[in-house]
Amino acid sequence: MFVLQVFDYKLGHSRYILFIYRRSKTQQDVIDCLIESFKTTGGVPEEILFDNMTSIVSFNGGHRNVSNRMIQFAKDFGFKMRFAKPRSPETKGKVETANKFMSRLKVYDGDFETESELINILAKINKKVNTEVSQATNVPPILLFQKEKELLKPLPSKHVVESYLGYDRTTRVSKDSMITYKNAKYSTPPKYIGKNVSLKEVNGRIAIYFEGIRIAEHEICDKKINYLKEHYVELLRPLVNDDDVEAIAEENLRQFDMLL
Repeated sequence: MFVLQVFDYKLGHSRYILFIYRRSKTQQDVIDCLIESFKTTGGVPEEILFDNMTSIVSFNGGHRNVSNRMIQFAKDFGFKMRFAKPRSPETKGKVETANKFMSRLKVYDGDFETESELINILAKINKKVNTEVSQATNVPPILLFQKEKELLKPLPSKHVVESYLGYDRTTRVSKDSMITYKNAKYSTPPKYIGKNVSLKEVNGRIAIYFEGIRIAEHEICDKKINYLKEHYVELLRPLVNDDDVEAIAEENLRQFDMLL
């Protein structure tokens, strides 16, 4: 059984949406997901409508209190915060419609065994939603997004962005496409070899970020070498025949598991 949180970020004009996987829904998770959304879509909108998530909003006698850190975050990134009326889903209907993705996810019940496989399934669903014709616009979101992203405002300076991300530390990706954390190695996509990345540990997992975008995530374990299969296949591809690379990768990873 997997217990998961999915952060929904949707642009109002194009209906272009991002589903971002999380194991928790803390205020830091919300900030990390917003920054990842801004980077992925290429900018910051003028205004964001929030659900009344308890990580950033509390109610006292009917009065809404917004976290001071979130208020400062909005100011530093240059967007206005709006909030949906409590118990009034119609005020955030664009996102509520996107939440139908749960019915899409149920199709894959029993088709995955690891968290990484589940994250890949969510990415497939995300891509499908953005390429299907929207009932509201009669156009696939990805097409309208090409114009809408031109209207987004640029992110603040790298220094401001980095000040909000909850990293534990930074390190450099080695030639074997791995980083070292707590005496074990964890893989990244090979294109990040030689790049400086940031690490964040949450609930027994290590997330790896490059310039604010999550590029890999692993369960922290006792094994000394931890490759995700897709990273290892990509690393091997220039060295072996394309027809053999999958089989060779599986065998090598099996040998790693036996030895380590």
